[in-house]
Amino acid sequence: MGKAQIINHGLHRGQMLKEVTLQSDGLSLSLLNFGAVTRDLRLTAKGEDRPLILGFADPAAYLDNPAYLGVIAGRVANRIKNAQFALGGQHYYLDANEGNNQLHGGPKGLSHVIWELEPLSAASARLSYHSPDGENGFPGAVDFTVVVTLDAMSVDYQMSATVDRPTPINMAQHNYYNLMGGGQPIWDHRLQVDAIGYLAVDDTNVPYGEIAPPDGTRYDLRMGQSLGDLDRERLGTDINVVFDDTRDPALPVAILTAPDGLRMTVTTEQPGAQVYTAMMLPAQGGGLSGQTIGPGMGLCFEPQGHANAVNQPDFPSVIVTPDKPYVQNLRLDFGWG
Repeated sequence: MGKAQIINHGLHRGQMLKEVTLQSDGLSLSLLNFGAVTRDLRLTAKGEDRPLILGFADPAAYLDNPAYLGVIAGRVANRIKNAQFALGGQHYYLDANEGNNQLHGGPKGLSHVIWELEPLSAASARLSYHSPDGENGFPGAVDFTVVVTLDAMSVDYQMSATVDRPTPINMAQHNYYNLMGGGQPIWDHRLQVDAIGYLAVDDTNVPYGEIAPPDGTRYDLRMGQSLGDLDRERLGTDINVVFDDTRDPALPVAILTAPDGLRMTVTTEQPGAQVYTAMMLPAQGGGLSGQTIGPGMGLCFEPQGHANAVNQPDFPSVIVTPDKPYVQNLRLDFGWG
């Protein structure tokens, strides 16, 4: 079997919008060169044709994607307080894009630029992007690479970055999962996460340094409950959970289960993950066939370094150096348990 073929969707903002669709025995996955977006992740095993993430039918819709559907977020995913930090005796002022804070790397973050897209096989492709020194306010030039590979019922995202000087890097894959296809909200999905706590946040949703215990809160995901039972008032969840730093990173850290028994297990070496039930996702048309895009229609589970780590010295460092490149491995396994 040869390589997957690139489809050109025409010039948009002066650059060619490209897509490639990967195939395995059980899954298909479509990638865009804009934002390194996963536009469609689909179950094809057992005669199924079921979308597993929210997505837009028109690839050009991602050029205006304020909710970050399917993107690779960075340079630094999540929020940085007051869009600034200090490093090596120098203070850096970043481009703010959420009030006074910076979210997901700024207005021209990895989610809003054109990447190089190269098929490697029928089931794998590589995305690459060179971020120049000073982009969105960050120091240093960075070469980013994301390799996406399907293997039967599994998806691997291998993310890496090399830098020419010390700089923060914290990438995150930002799919909105709905394992029932996206026609109904995710409240009847069950989520279990081996999380020992969560990052307490201020009134702008930025962590201020405290790791809070989950006991008695709707952020206690250790035993596994339906998302509806965890949030009966539909307040919404948008929190960074913290994993045990003594755990075996080769073992799954989370399981999302659909009402029909389809499961997604998540394996990552990252210290935590953002859990977001999409209550701020605007209602909009143009979704993949049968989907409704809007509040509560998808679950984001985004393994990453701790939010605002650049300003919290007690958090695991997200500073990357020329002699220690950034690496993140995210594996999603699908099946019926």
